[in-house]
Amino acid sequence: MAKQARRMALLLLVCASVAACSREPDLMNIERGQDTPDEFAILPNKPIQQPENYRDLPAPTLGGSNRADASPFKDAVAALGGNPERLNTTGQLVGEPGLIGHVTRFGLTRNIRQQLAAEDYQFRKKNDGRLLERLFNVNVYYKAYARQSLDQESELSRFRRAGVATPSAPPAGGLQ
Repeated sequence: MAKQARRMALLLLVCASVAACSREPDLMNIERGQDTPDEFAILPNKPIQQPENYRDLPAPTLGGSNRADASPFKDAVAALGGNPERLNTTGQLVGEPGLIGHVTRFGLTRNIRQQLAAEDYQFRKKNDGRLLERLFNVNVYYKAYARQSLDQESELSRFRRAGVATPSAPPAGGLQ
């Protein structure tokens, strides 16, 4: 009977190990123990504007955009000094040679999103945590990316030594 129990425990351990090793890498388990809504899922809209003439408003279209909706592509083009009205319907900037030339001055990789996604997947797979961390869904995000994080206090010292004004510096100790 004890021999059969040991075999069963060993079988369960092997199954748990295989299950922990074969899953997709998930470094940040932010849902673990969370019973509140995700505050990052809320997108702020632009302020509602009163139209000058209600007759000139376009007819509503199903799935269409609203003037109060967020427009990140247009906002980014405006922040970079371009004309957001020159974006075409696919989000590509048309007719802004100065802005396009400045942004692509170091080269342009057409499939950058796919390339970064593949490299990040390999990095996450390589740094997915130890067996028990995977079994118990431990957050290993900060440990995995520790070598790539910025030491804000040393950067603050470096900027101050260089004479850069830092009026809104983070408090000592930082946010951990």
